[in-house]
Amino acid sequence: MNIVLLSGGSGKRLWPLSNDVRSKQFIKIFKTPHGSYESMVQRIYRQIKTADKDANITIATSRAQVSAIHNQLGDDIGISVEPCRKDTFPAIVLASAYLTDVRGVNPEESVVVCPVDPYVEDAYFEALKSLGRLAEKGDANLVLMGIEPTYPSEKYGYIIPESNDTVSSVSTFKEKPHMETAKEYIAQGALWNGGVFAYKLSYLLDKAHSLLDFTDYEDLYNKYDTLPRISFDYAVAEKESRLQVMRFRGEWKDLGTWNTLTEAMEENVIGSGILNDQCSGVHIINEMDVPILAMGLSDVVISASPEGILVSDKEQSSYIKPYVDGLEQQIMFAEKSWGSFRVMDVENESMTIKVTLNAGHKMNYHSHRNRDEVWVVIQGKGRTIVDGMKQNVKSGDVITMSAGCRHTIIAETELKLIEVQLGTDISVHDKQKFELEYD
Repeated sequence: MNIVLLSGGSGKRLWPLSNDVRSKQFIKIFKTPHGSYESMVQRIYRQIKTADKDANITIATSRAQVSAIHNQLGDDIGISVEPCRKDTFPAIVLASAYLTDVRGVNPEESVVVCPVDPYVEDAYFEALKSLGRLAEKGDANLVLMGIEPTYPSEKYGYIIPESNDTVSSVSTFKEKPHMETAKEYIAQGALWNGGVFAYKLSYLLDKAHSLLDFTDYEDLYNKYDTLPRISFDYAVAEKESRLQVMRFRGEWKDLGTWNTLTEAMEENVIGSGILNDQCSGVHIINEMDVPILAMGLSDVVISASPEGILVSDKEQSSYIKPYVDGLEQQIMFAEKSWGSFRVMDVENESMTIKVTLNAGHKMNYHSHRNRDEVWVVIQGKGRTIVDGMKQNVKSGDVITMSAGCRHTIIAETELKLIEVQLGTDISVHDKQKFELEYD
């Protein structure tokens, strides 16, 4: 089974845990069978591999998410990277060209495309297999999954099938409606359009070549910024005559808001938090090292991270985005392919950061024009390379780097350090990378 997971957007509706770097699908909030916590992307990856251990999974995403994907899923995962943000049609075409030209997938094989962030159980993945088989069979050029609606919703587009059969031709598409119109659609037998569909690679690439001017994956990648911003539904699905929809009657939740996310949580408190016995329907998600105490509250979500603190009625939490868009702040936490960092303190001429490097990983060999840096190793061991000079380091060691000095640190074990940046113009853009001179 070839699966393309669409992983885009910043997920600001889950602020303060999500931001422009850390999207909602990377928040570790779901309990695993072993008792630890996993993110949406880790959960769906694990579920796919459980259903089909040989599944060929590709994640279509932006540059900003690549490090987090490698951090959570490892280096072996296939990633189709958008050079810049476009809509779903260019992203899916790029991923399809990546599969044929880079991964060597036969163009006559089918591909299933789905979002990275639904909350689903095992039946969903069996349905994905069926969707792929229908596309490979060739009775239709495009096979959609239609979600049986559980309530009239304004959040989804609707697919109206021609019959009530499990697999049916499609009568028409409907845009996201108002509530009363949604009720009318459901009365007509409409299904939610959850953005899940399957096609043969050859079909999609032929369609893409008729609409876009490119030769292969590399050419498409280089021209990506010139492509039109257009959705897959508008460019392909709504214009396709040989179209089928397959009903899905299992559990399917779009966890796009705090309200829906807390419905899927197995416990009411994650992190340091206490609810008194007068609380009802309250959830605490706390990434800080200080406790949160909630008393006498009902239907409230409380979330705290280095980015900020949210205290909201669950229903009102759906309207968070315009308020978060008005905030301008330093990114305080991010996961990278090599580990993670958390900003601890920001002053006018200094910034203090706690850095965790995973064993066997290293920072880029780099320098800064406008700031000095000091590293204090607080846990683990490794080695530094500073202007080509190698030094073994361990807990308690201090390393200083002046502006312009080339430096990196390599972790032999998990390595934690405090990084103090000193300068009048501290910026994430003040970084020049170099080839490692000595290792």
